[in-house]
Amino acid sequence: MVKKKYNISVEATLEVIGGKWKCVILCHLTHGKKRTSELKRLMPAITQKMLTQQLRELEEDGIINRISYNEVPPRVEYELSEYGWSLQSILDSLCHWGKNHIIKVHGDTSSVLEDNVLNK
Repeated sequence: MVKKKYNISVEATLEVIGGKWKCVILCHLTHGKKRTSELKRLMPAITQKMLTQQLRELEEDGIINRISYNEVPPRVEYELSEYGWSLQSILDSLCHWGKNHIIKVHGDTSSVLEDNVLNK
């Protein structure tokens, strides 16, 4: 197996958490365990197929844990793994920068930022 080479280390970070949805999923999971349906409700623009794919990739990379309960009907929850929690400062910085960017471009956040728990 040939080891992958990176030009700079941020490439490795983006390989794991890059893309439109992964950081959003991770931010929601910093507020506790979530079922797939809860995540879908919190992110109405994501398709079910994309959500499932992103969750699987994050699980494969060890960033989240998938908890399957032996119940009828079956219940599955996702949570940040210990390794995933190491991303919290990065996620917080991304949110802070994004809020400042919105203020710079739009003057304030009220007209462009949804009212949800992540924006309090």
